[in-house]
Amino acid sequence: MPDYLWFEGIPFPAVEYEKEIIEKIRDKFVLRDEDTVILTYPKSGSNWLVEIVCLIQTKGNPNWIQSVPIWERSPWLENQGTYPLLINKEGPRLISSHLPFHLFPKSFFSSKAKVIYLIRNPRDVLVSGYFFWSKTKLAKNPDSLRTYFEWFLKGNVMFGSWFEHTRAWLSMRESDNFLLLSYEDMKKDTKSTIKKICDFLGKRLEPDELDMVLKYSSFQAMKENKMSNFSLVPENVASNGLVLLRKDFSRMRPQWDFS
Repeated sequence: MPDYLWFEGIPFPAVEYEKEIIEKIRDKFVLRDEDTVILTYPKSGSNWLVEIVCLIQTKGNPNWIQSVPIWERSPWLENQGTYPLLINKEGPRLISSHLPFHLFPKSFFSSKAKVIYLIRNPRDVLVSGYFFWSKTKLAKNPDSLRTYFEWFLKGNVMFGSWFEHTRAWLSMRESDNFLLLSYEDMKKDTKSTIKKICDFLGKRLEPDELDMVLKYSSFQAMKENKMSNFSLVPENVASNGLVLLRKDFSRMRPQWDFS
């Protein structure tokens, strides 16, 4: 099992990541004014949010989300496999990223590109991350939840410290091109969150279109959609398959797991 790839104090997955690309993204990647970035700490609801934004863009029409893998609809900025998709894509881009503040493209801070930052309770991030990463071959796995808890507190987990990641990005919360969302609020009242995202992106949905966004971004719909449920992830990345629903032993209830 590979160890992490360390770059400027941040541990990245050892597979599909390179220091040269991460450095190039920070210093040379140009975010365009019309771009939208879905930004999260891992296991905070990334994929659920991507699905919602994709459906907002198509006014609830599911054709796009059912025909194109989620990592192609919103390529990961820091991943060497999907980064080229962003470089060559014309027009407005939808981008996903877990990058901490200090490694994010410098061009963003002088652009009108929009960032949606989704934050989640760290207790759930911790538990979700422990069970999720054990299904992958992206980095070393801990021998117990206690060990992972210790790593998590020290920031020795994928993409570094949750505390530092969120603290730094929350400094942007008053910016016009930065929208802060809560995973817990999104789960409690998804419709209101969708409306908030629409306002931020300058989009308008008719009531029936909003209902379609809700329908096709639901847990059941995403679980059944092979373009969104990670069933297409190759064996060299996932060892036992990645599932979107699991039992959260910290609360003994079903959890969304869309990161």
